[in-house]
Amino acid sequence: MKPFPIPVVSFGPGSQPVEEAADFVRLPQMLAAFRMPAHPADASPAALREARDFLAELHRAASAHRFGGDVLLARDVTTLGADALALVNEAFGEGEVAAIIDEPALRLQETGFPGFWRVRGFDAGGALASDVVEVAPVPAIVSEAALLGSRCRLAKKPAAPGVTNGPAILTELVAASARGDGAPTHVVNLTLLPVTPEDINWLVAALEIGPVTLLSRGYGNCRITSTGLRNTWWVQYFNNMNTLILNTIEVAPVPEVALAAPEDFSESLGRLGEWLATIE
Repeated sequence: MKPFPIPVVSFGPGSQPVEEAADFVRLPQMLAAFRMPAHPADASPAALREARDFLAELHRAASAHRFGGDVLLARDVTTLGADALALVNEAFGEGEVAAIIDEPALRLQETGFPGFWRVRGFDAGGALASDVVEVAPVPAIVSEAALLGSRCRLAKKPAAPGVTNGPAILTELVAASARGDGAPTHVVNLTLLPVTPEDINWLVAALEIGPVTLLSRGYGNCRITSTGLRNTWWVQYFNNMNTLILNTIEVAPVPEVALAAPEDFSESLGRLGEWLATIE
């Protein structure tokens, strides 16, 4: 089981269905404003042309793509030459959200253009085995891997001394998980519940930790981890001082705060189009 420290903050009774999520953030640093990527003046014309052609084709395909639909839009970047790949890497940069998937071994990084993701796979020796750009609110493998690492029912776990509300919370989560993918997101806000440290430890052991971890940076720090219960995620928000300010468990295919919004994707298309225009 992966380490999963869960600090406890309790204020009083209350369990919530859906409400607006707080900003989803990873590192204790301020959110950086978007900067148009520069293309090196010393880039060879051939490499610049190859990078431009790759990004222009991707931009055309993404512009015609139904964002968030069922059709996968992805492009393999391993076909690019080394110099062109370096230019593409520089153009994309890194965005706010990253993800680690244990099985299969994947590292995912949102680019500086929300809705455009780098999905890298690794072999047993840790060497890069695949590298694609995927256009989506979040790469499809995130929910797929979380589902493969989960189940609909959990083994019954006896309540140890000090466990008070843990079993009731778990019963609520199991019922929400059984509603299916089309149901509204269900949120249990542990920050507002009278939970004990024993409750938290009991819930961690009962839910278990799944193979997917999502991280994001911006105005604070946030960690989202899949659990062993189908479509159930543990979500922790921290402020810039790395103090836990919101501790929730969410039942959804992927928590909304991890998804690139359609309006952000539209803005990304515009920005990428502007960058391409500068090198025409």
